[in-house]
Amino acid sequence: MAKIKVTKQKSAINRTKRQKLTLEALGLKKIGQTVEHEATPNIMGMVKKVKHLVSVEEA
Repeated sequence: MAKIKVTKQKSAINRTKRQKLTLEALGLKKIGQTVEHEATPNIMGMVKKVKHLVSVEEA
């Protein structure tokens, strides 16, 4: 499986509860924080839901 790096770029203030929980599930708490995940369909779906708050790059 390919790996992806997900970096939180924007704040979760004034976002829906679902988006906040998705960021938390990805392991992102602070702006600028980066986590590495396998590029599974579950993770990619989560990233798609918050694509306006994060940046994604191949690892």
